[in-house]
Amino acid sequence: MKFFSSTKLIPVFFFVVIISCQTGKKENPLAKASRENKNGWVYIHLEGTPSEIGYQHGYLIADEIDTALKMFAYFIPHATKKDWAFYRNCAKDFLWDKIDREYKDEINGIVAGLHAKQKNYDSLDIAALNAYEELAYYYVPQLMDKMKPGSGDNKAPGNCSAFIATGSYTKDGKIVMGHNNWTDYIVGQHWNIIADIIPEHGNHILMDCFPGFIHSGDDFLITNNGILITETTITQFKGFDSTAIPEFVRARKAAQYSNSIDDVVRIFTEGNNGGYANDWLIGDTKTNEVAKLELGLKNVRVWRSKDTAMIGSNFASDSTLIAQETTFNVHDNTSSPNARKLRMEKLVEVDLKGKIDAETGKQIEADHVDATANKNENNRCVICGHIDEDGKGCAEWDEPAYYPMGAVQGKVTTASLAKDMKFWAHMGHPCGQDFIGAEFYKKHPEHAWLSKYLMNMPAYPWTLFEAKK
Repeated sequence: MKFFSSTKLIPVFFFVVIISCQTGKKENPLAKASRENKNGWVYIHLEGTPSEIGYQHGYLIADEIDTALKMFAYFIPHATKKDWAFYRNCAKDFLWDKIDREYKDEINGIVAGLHAKQKNYDSLDIAALNAYEELAYYYVPQLMDKMKPGSGDNKAPGNCSAFIATGSYTKDGKIVMGHNNWTDYIVGQHWNIIADIIPEHGNHILMDCFPGFIHSGDDFLITNNGILITETTITQFKGFDSTAIPEFVRARKAAQYSNSIDDVVRIFTEGNNGGYANDWLIGDTKTNEVAKLELGLKNVRVWRSKDTAMIGSNFASDSTLIAQETTFNVHDNTSSPNARKLRMEKLVEVDLKGKIDAETGKQIEADHVDATANKNENNRCVICGHIDEDGKGCAEWDEPAYYPMGAVQGKVTTASLAKDMKFWAHMGHPCGQDFIGAEFYKKHPEHAWLSKYLMNMPAYPWTLFEAKK
């Protein structure tokens, strides 16, 4: 598939060197940037103006972005019945004009870096890539329903398990935060970038992300001023406003420019488009307070405390939001979000209360107890999900039985680690199990079409990452 259009609708600025206005000397745009491969992750340090950060990003992981975009072009028509050209048109028609100038410059910089490595993409590709979740699972179902009522098949994803705790719930009384990413393995195997970003303005950010993303996407990040942010999606959420600000823009802005929980809430709610509706878990190590922002399109609710453990496993809590903006059955304890909620509540409120730290946080994200059966299982109802080994299927996401999807990686940090801009990250199932494609496709040949871009997803050790100062 050809991504790059010879007819430019969006300007892309190319550069290989920068001329200093003060000295007249040529400066290397990669001078402050670096890349390191480590235990399944690709760590990149990016520093400078938006264009410089973008160029560094596009240049340093050009191969990873290229592979990810080729995978999406292959996978998306199967997943959403829309081809990549449709997503590019969304970027052109209503996304691009709502992106802040600095983030347009960063996206254009990514494209320039890709071109320097002979990767033929444009800014529509990168904007559409960043908005993939909100377009595929929020805009597309709404669009289909408008064309034919009932055809949208609302399956907003129920991906990820997360917690944030503080006060009497943690070992040292300070904030601990953890998250694991659930998604299709064909996508999740690429969610292996650790981005260390020192922008020209705003906060120093350390986050995991997808290649080509200017935001985290699955959302786990820390900043140099003590803000911690993660989230889990609200299962089967419906609603999208294409005239408002894209979620990926608000997510990046909240990370870069928030100095408090109030700032995070304000940035997320102003211009909210309803896309990628989440329960956002937020911490501020300066005050030792944590919060949950339940962000629908019509309904917004915030809970805050300095002594609590808040969890996310894709369930909403506000009854009005649930009734007005989801199709999710909160009473079905056999569903994945509800089953994981039961297990996480027991872990953080009973079994591990007063003991939560980095190590127990890792245990939570790797947990395999099915609360509906009260035993260890490999299925959709455990925190470290394995739908590829679950014959029940997964109604929340319209996935068939034995489908390669589940927990693809995990992250944990504490207030003391975040103070030094550090967090732990685990690529592959946090429990340590590998996914071996040849074995899976032999048992389930109906999914062999995935093998073009998904073979193995090995589990690596937990690895400590630290931002450069």
